[in-house]
Amino acid sequence: MEAVTEVGVTTKSKTSKLQEAVLGLQHVLAMYSGGILVPLLIGTALHFSPQQMAYLISADIFMTGIGTLLQLKSTRLTGIAMPVVLGSAIQSVTPLINIGSTLGIGAMYGATISAGLFVFLIAGLFARLREYFPPVVTGSLITVIGFALIPVGIQNLGGGDVAAKSFGSAANLSVGVFTMAVIILVSLLAKGFTKAISILLGIILGTMFAGLLGMVSLAPVTQASWFHLPTPFFLGTPTFHSSAIVTMIIIALTSMIESTGVYFALADLTGRKLTNNDMAKGYRAEGLAVMLSGLFNTFPYSTFSQNVGVVRLSGVKSKAPIYYAAGILLLIGLLPKFGALATIIPTSVLGGAMVILFGTIGVQGTTILRKVDFAKERNLMIAAISIGAGIGVTVYPQIFQHLPELVRLVIENAVVVTSVLAVFLNIVLPGREKETGDE
Repeated sequence: MEAVTEVGVTTKSKTSKLQEAVLGLQHVLAMYSGGILVPLLIGTALHFSPQQMAYLISADIFMTGIGTLLQLKSTRLTGIAMPVVLGSAIQSVTPLINIGSTLGIGAMYGATISAGLFVFLIAGLFARLREYFPPVVTGSLITVIGFALIPVGIQNLGGGDVAAKSFGSAANLSVGVFTMAVIILVSLLAKGFTKAISILLGIILGTMFAGLLGMVSLAPVTQASWFHLPTPFFLGTPTFHSSAIVTMIIIALTSMIESTGVYFALADLTGRKLTNNDMAKGYRAEGLAVMLSGLFNTFPYSTFSQNVGVVRLSGVKSKAPIYYAAGILLLIGLLPKFGALATIIPTSVLGGAMVILFGTIGVQGTTILRKVDFAKERNLMIAAISIGAGIGVTVYPQIFQHLPELVRLVIENAVVVTSVLAVFLNIVLPGREKETGDE
């Protein structure tokens, strides 16, 4: 007997509360490495103390839970009410390091708060630009969001640190391939709930296999504290500098473009027709989450594309598992020992899962492109050029090394290159068909 989920998609049977909680854990594990990567990179570059790093990671995870809840619950102003998970925006790493090293830590948070406010205020206007995002644009963007992340997954599968002697070792490769094999076999052979948690099972069994090879240490768990409460201005009081604010506003715009692609990908998966008002509420929720991240001394958030792959693979398209995911993130953020459990997962295990996850996102983009009439040369040119440029920038970002730093911060991002080219070509090439949305 079929049951209708919150987003209007039918499923063969309802999931139990326990199953929804396990699915939520799967969402957390899919985004966790990416979620803590940003604070790890920035904190290390700015020479944060161990105490500061411990706070930074715990607070960051806690606030991602808050930000995710803001998206899940639709209010008059905020919340897109789809299975969306927020996490730290990777494109903010380099600019925040530059701001923190030149203007001080407070300037990072002042610029972050300002960027969040900017997103909140322009959300309605940005949503009205949806006519510039027909399937040929969104399909191209989502394809690149997925496939451009594949190198990250491959790097992690090899061990993460390319300069390390152990990178690409037999142990790392065997663990990564074993994780992939588990996910593939469970996805193909299992049914129902077991099939829905294929990623989680792959990560758990992959970690156990790595443990047998001596690649897992429980030291981070034993050394972590039991409780830590996020505190406003714990690391520094925000200061406001125009150059830093402009930089982070540009980065925020790139996050909005990426989030637009994720919204459309989830809408395509769940069969939901997004309106301008839905989009605006999604952007406002992100803007509010970014403002809160600055207040609590963490870093800007955006909608995570990794979790689109989880939704697609699991086949569970309701919001219920994401509520559990948000709760788990809040718990991890308050109880560092629980958060440390996720850190013992070897990088190669996460890499194996990432390759499959990111690949499914790319395939989701190609399924959207199937709706496009490529008999029209304009559509062929839009997809070919924007996807080709996006993948090219992923492989050789050095092509922009002689441009001003502020420009490079933006256009070295494959998602930005693809979205800008796709939107631009869609506007200037003749024969555009206008996309409309409800207010």
